[in-house]
Amino acid sequence: MKNFKELILKAQRGDHNAQEELLKMYKPLLIKESVVDGVYDEDLYQELCYRFLVCIERFVF
Repeated sequence: MKNFKELILKAQRGDHNAQEELLKMYKPLLIKESVVDGVYDEDLYQELCYRFLVCIERFVF
């Protein structure tokens, strides 16, 4: 695995591979948080993925 900080910086610069790698790392958490009343919500998952990428974009070290 690449250095986490380097991965974040690449993702912030628009590197789609870095963004995809971060999404893969956090996929289990995103899926877990996409379950409402025991039912998986695909729309919620997609929204969480979008918000996750927005947060990465705005993150400052």
